[in-house]
Amino acid sequence: MGPVLAGVLQLLALIAALALAHKPLGTYMAKVYTSDKHWRVEKWIYKAIGADPDTEMRWPAYLRGVLAFSAVGVLFLYLLQRLQGVLPGSLGFASIDPDQAFNTAASFVSNTNWQSYYGEQAMGHVVQTAGLAVQNFVSAAVGMAVAVALVRGFARSRTGGLGNFWSDLVRGVVRVLVPIAVVGALVLVACGVIQNFSGIHEVGQFMGGSQQWNGGAVASQEAIKELGTNGGGYFNANSAHPFENPTPFSNLFEIFLILLIPFSITRTFGIMVGSVKQGYAILATMATIWVGFVALMMWTEFSHHGPAFEAAGGATEGKEVRFGMGASSIFAVSTTLTSTGAVDSFHSSFTGLGGGITLLGMMLGEIAPGGVGSGLYGMLIMAVIAVFIAGLMVGRTPEYLGKKIGSREIKLAACYILITPALVLVFTAFAMALPTPANSMTNSGAHGFSEILYAYTSGANNNGSAFAGLNADTQWFNTTIGLAMLLGRFLPMVFVLALAGSLAEQKPVPATAGTLRTDKPLYAGLLAGTIIIITGLTYFPALALGPLAEGLAG
Repeated sequence: MGPVLAGVLQLLALIAALALAHKPLGTYMAKVYTSDKHWRVEKWIYKAIGADPDTEMRWPAYLRGVLAFSAVGVLFLYLLQRLQGVLPGSLGFASIDPDQAFNTAASFVSNTNWQSYYGEQAMGHVVQTAGLAVQNFVSAAVGMAVAVALVRGFARSRTGGLGNFWSDLVRGVVRVLVPIAVVGALVLVACGVIQNFSGIHEVGQFMGGSQQWNGGAVASQEAIKELGTNGGGYFNANSAHPFENPTPFSNLFEIFLILLIPFSITRTFGIMVGSVKQGYAILATMATIWVGFVALMMWTEFSHHGPAFEAAGGATEGKEVRFGMGASSIFAVSTTLTSTGAVDSFHSSFTGLGGGITLLGMMLGEIAPGGVGSGLYGMLIMAVIAVFIAGLMVGRTPEYLGKKIGSREIKLAACYILITPALVLVFTAFAMALPTPANSMTNSGAHGFSEILYAYTSGANNNGSAFAGLNADTQWFNTTIGLAMLLGRFLPMVFVLALAGSLAEQKPVPATAGTLRTDKPLYAGLLAGTIIIITGLTYFPALALGPLAEGLAG
C-alpha cells in the first residue's frame, strides 16, 4: 500500500468514526446542559465550593464566575510549581523559575498548554497530576460552559439569564469529560501508553553518557489532553514520543479524541436552539474547512520538490516513520484547526507551504472545528458576521436564529474578531523589532520570522503547539506569550458573554419570506467564505513575509 493511499484510508476511517459518534454524543451533551436534576457527586461539589447551581446568572455574573475561577487556577498552579522542590513526588526536580511558572500557569488555565520546558526534565508527578492534568479538565469545561451560555442567548428570549456557570462547569467535567477520558485512557493503555508513578530509570548508554527516562501517569493525561483540546505533553516530544503515542492506531485514536467534542457539540447547539438543521449547517462549514485543509496539507507534503523529496517519497523530515506523512498531515491540521497543542511531528520541518497551512489554521480562529466549546462560540460569532454581511447586500436588517443583529451585537462580534489578530501582530512586531528576542531564532530569514509568528499565533489563539526551532524559554517569551495566552482566552469571552446577554433579552423575530435561511448550503458557503476572507485580509501581509515567501522561494 502506498503512503498516499494509506493517508486517504486513515482519513476516511476517521470521518466514519466521527460520524458514528456525532449524534449520540451531541444529543447526550444537550441533555446534560438542559437537565434540571443534579447528580449526588455534583451536589457534594456545590456544597464544597459554596455555590447554588439553580441560581440564574446574567452575563456579568457569569463572566465573574469564569474569571474568578480561572484566576484561582492560575494562582494555584503557579504556587504549585514554585513549591515543587519541597513537595513529595517531585522526582528530585527543583522549583520552577518565576517566569516559567507564570507562563505554564497561564498556559494550562487558558486551555493553551504551550510548553517552553522539557516535561520529563522539569515537572514531577505532583505538578503533572494535581496541577496540569486537573487544569486539562476544568479549562476545557470552562470553554464548554461559555459556548453553552452563548447558545442559551440564541435560544432564550426576554430574559437576561444565561444559566449557572458553576452548574455548567461541574456538569461538563463530571458528566462529559471524565467518563470519556476514562475510556480513552484505557484504550491508550491497551495500545501501549504507559501509566505509572515510577521514578527516573537509567535505560542505557548514549553518546558516552547514560540515558534516563522517568515514568508517569501518561495515558490518563494523554486522554484528556486530546479530548479537552489541551495539548500539553508529559514529554518534550509530545505525541511523537512512543510513551505517549506508540502505534499508528493510537495516533489515529488521539486525532479522533481531538475532534470528537468540537464536531459533536454542533448537534448540541442545534437541539438547544430548536433546529437540528442549524447545527448541521455549522457542522458542514467546519467539516468543509477541515477536509480542505487536510487535502492541501497532504498535497504539499507528498508533492516532490527536488531529488531529496523524490528519493524519500515526500517531505519525511521531522515526521515519525511509524505514522507516515499522511497521518502526520491529518494530525497537524487537526491540532492547529482546534486549540490543541499536541503534535506528532515537528511543524518546523514541514514544507514552507505546509507550515503556512498550520499557521493559517490557527489564524482562522480555530473554529473548524475549533477547541472544546471555544470552536463553537467562535463559529457562532462568525455566523453573526456572515448574516450581517448578507443583510448589507440586500438592504435588510440582519437576523440569525430569530434574533436581530443590530449595532450593539455587531460591535461585540467585531471586537471579538479583532482581539486575537491584534495580540498576534503587535507581539510579533515587538519581538522582531527588539534585538534580544531575535536571538532565540534558530533560523534566519522567512523561516525565522515564521518561528516567532507561529509562537504568538499559537499563544494568542490558545493553541499551544510549537513550530520548533525557537528557544522560547526566556524571560521575554515566557512573559509576553503568557500575557498573549491570558488576553487571547479571556478578553474574547467578555464579548461572547455580553453578546449572549444582549441576544437573550431580545424578543424573537418571526421568519418571513425575506429572512435569510441559515440552515441551507448557500449560507454555509457564505459563512466559509466570510471566515477565509476576514482571515486573509487580516494576516496576509504577515503570511507573505513568512511561510509564503519561504514556500515560493523553495
